[in-house]
Amino acid sequence: MSKSPRHTPVTTPATTDAILESISDGVFTVDPEWRITSFNRAAEEITGISRRDAIGRLCSEVFRSNMCETDCALRKTLKNGRPIIGRSGYIIDEEGNRIPISLSTAVLKDSNGKVVGGAETFRDLSEVETLRHELEGRFHVGDIVSRSPLMQRLFEVIPTIAVSPSTVLLNGETGTGKELMARTIHSLSKHSSGPFVALNCGALPDTLLESELFGYKAGAFTGATKDKPGRFALAKGGTLFLDEIGEVSPALQVRLLRVLQEHCYEPLGGTTPVTTDARIIVATNRDLAELTRNGTFREDLYYRVNVVRIELPPLRRRKEDLPLLVEQFIAKFNRLHHATVRGMAPEALSLLMAHDWPGNVRELENVIERAFVLCPDGTIEIRHLPDELTLHGSRSVGHASLQDARSQLEAQTIQAALERNNYNRLATAKALGMHKTSLFRKIRQLGIPLPEKDGRSKQ
Repeated sequence: MSKSPRHTPVTTPATTDAILESISDGVFTVDPEWRITSFNRAAEEITGISRRDAIGRLCSEVFRSNMCETDCALRKTLKNGRPIIGRSGYIIDEEGNRIPISLSTAVLKDSNGKVVGGAETFRDLSEVETLRHELEGRFHVGDIVSRSPLMQRLFEVIPTIAVSPSTVLLNGETGTGKELMARTIHSLSKHSSGPFVALNCGALPDTLLESELFGYKAGAFTGATKDKPGRFALAKGGTLFLDEIGEVSPALQVRLLRVLQEHCYEPLGGTTPVTTDARIIVATNRDLAELTRNGTFREDLYYRVNVVRIELPPLRRRKEDLPLLVEQFIAKFNRLHHATVRGMAPEALSLLMAHDWPGNVRELENVIERAFVLCPDGTIEIRHLPDELTLHGSRSVGHASLQDARSQLEAQTIQAALERNNYNRLATAKALGMHKTSLFRKIRQLGIPLPEKDGRSKQ
């Protein structure tokens, strides 16, 4: 019994038009003079421009894309004959809104193979971008990025602290980002329209520090030929950040105490008090409570600056943030150096995970900047890292893998969650968003030590 011949479906122009009208991607075509010759329904909806108004116009007039003038994807395709798939960009719709898109291009030919124009499809990524920003927002406050539960707790209270007029004390090791935190608080506060003025109190001797803080009048001392405003005056209407407050001498502490209590001061050589409305944020890497007990720091000043206290954890306690911070610094140095570094090799990242980071985030930033000098494009690899990292890595982790780094990260995250929940394993599992059985298995796999008392509630 013979089989009936197979029939190949024929796609007619009418069928093609129906398909183009039914898809959710915008599609348009242009002729060799870059005038639009077709414009489907989705293109109308995304751009807010009707087909009647689009056809016959130059495509650059319709889309007003960031790529139209200098980096037109369709122009490149028509020039070299190669399609472009999934390039990101944006267009401006009829109401002037910027719409993120993903586009693809192709050469348009007639039945004889002659090039008669080009075709482009584009997809509206607005919802994707909105979701991405919502997800990023969970890990961002100002310019600070973190996935660490320790930092997430700070993220929750920073907006409330920012709107308060109270003095803030930032405590943390060198390089943990105290000034960045101060700038973030300033940017979220009612003083954000005013200046942010920073001064490192440990970098100047007392005589210079006093004049830098309060300014001076002409004739106050030899060489003072004209008035000079101090940092309190420069920070009017804004925020004054005093770093390394623990280095200030007892004599100068008295003057600072008066400013914090009465919101006024006298410039050197002046007799008339000057008021200040600057928000004060102070920072230190020392234990001010200990300095107060041994008499190095005034107790009354300590209570004045310790109204709201923020403890910034060292990087070794938030290593889950390393991939996020590396990504942020790579993006930053790509902009600064006009480089095209794509990312970091897993083996190099595993060495970063194995390092203790005594210099904290500042040390990490320096490591990434150094890598940019040796690797202006491509991928940062182990050979681009400094010797103190690679030698340490060879001794401690050998040929470490990305899985090693992930395991270390998991162990640190679970250990921190257990400590926060007083080793209550059920509460820890809920906090980590996993089933308690999965938590128990991870604890055994990773060899996390547990106290004899498991912290479970007796209720």
